Amino acid sequence: MTQSRRICVVTGSRAEYGLLSGLLRRLKADPAIELQVLATAMHLNPDFGLTYREIENDGFIPIKVALPVDGGDHLQTAQALGEGTSAIAEALNRLKPQLVVVLGDRVELLAVSSACLLLRIPIAHIHGGEITEGAVDDAIRHAVTKMAHLHFPAAESYRRRIVQMGEPEDHVFATGALGIDNINDMQPIEQHRLKDELDFAWQHPLILATYHPETATAVSSEAGCAALLTALDAFPEAFIALTKANADPGGRTINLMIEDWVSRNGKRAKLFASLGAHRYLSLLRHADVMVGNSSSGIIEAPALGVPAVNIGDRQTGRLKATSIIDCATDGDAIADAIRLAMSTDFRNRAKEAIPPYGKGGAAEKIHAVLKSWSLEELSRKRFVDLQNWGPDHVASP
Repeated sequence: MTQSRRICVVTGSRAEYGLLSGLLRRLKADPAIELQVLATAMHLNPDFGLTYREIENDGFIPIKVALPVDGGDHLQTAQALGEGTSAIAEALNRLKPQLVVVLGDRVELLAVSSACLLLRIPIAHIHGGEITEGAVDDAIRHAVTKMAHLHFPAAESYRRRIVQMGEPEDHVFATGALGIDNINDMQPIEQHRLKDELDFAWQHPLILATYHPETATAVSSEAGCAALLTALDAFPEAFIALTKANADPGGRTINLMIEDWVSRNGKRAKLFASLGAHRYLSLLRHADVMVGNSSSGIIEAPALGVPAVNIGDRQTGRLKATSIIDCATDGDAIADAIRLAMSTDFRNRAKEAIPPYGKGGAAEKIHAVLKSWSLEELSRKRFVDLQNWGPDHVASP
């Protein structure tokens, strides 16, 4: 009888888990795989909804490892990274997975990947090869790529970028985005039921807003959030659903500002710590416009035909559909972009936009590779030079 393959999937946030959930279900159902789920970071923080409970409600038994990122300052985040690396290394050494799966670019992935590197555990990385110039996540993503052994980028241009970074081409698979799978697989919650579940009796126009810190630019969390809230003030007739910022440095400040704004806007606005993937996507489907700088405005909103207003530079560098309006971090500019996005012409345009992140099937493709790839072949990393960059090439000074 063939021995099952031990695969550990690590998740540190509500959004990341929502993307991974379909893949996790496939891995759990496969008798050839012994699935381990490690939950850390925001999942264990009460301020972000203790979202490890969502993992448990889905039938998984997460191993919980504290990594105390909480949206404080940069020093606190750096110190949490050090503490978390030690704790995650201990957990992985105990679990002894044969392969670790990570997604994206969150700071906790540095802890996970560093521990795997030194424990000699191969890494499979999802959503590599992207660029987000306005966040330190950009550098984290590329660092994880260089520590990883298998790569599952969401688009062909991202696949080429990973190959450009010296990764073997046969280890890089352009699968599309897992978020598209979630949209294809879900039965959206109808408006009346969703209003009851969320205790939020919205009417149209409905704006869904999420704003995260720009951690690699000069835009402060206070200034960025203030610009968004100023813009929302320009639409007193609209209902506003907001989700909390993540645990990046400055996230706590943003959440406090939004809490205060919501308290002053009565029944027309509500802040959610965590909606879960199904409710979030259902709410996004019903929204008239998505506003902020979340990746969901870049990937999921276009796939649902919903216009998106993308604020500032956090997502600069990502592939974008024609249904996305980029604007400066300025209250008037954001308000103008929202007006354009909610116009009849632009809403019709958004419904016809072609999403650049595939048509679905990413989880199936990733599962097939994780299940079949030779673990022995992953025991060493190869660096592949580009064909026109031979051993005699001399770099310019």
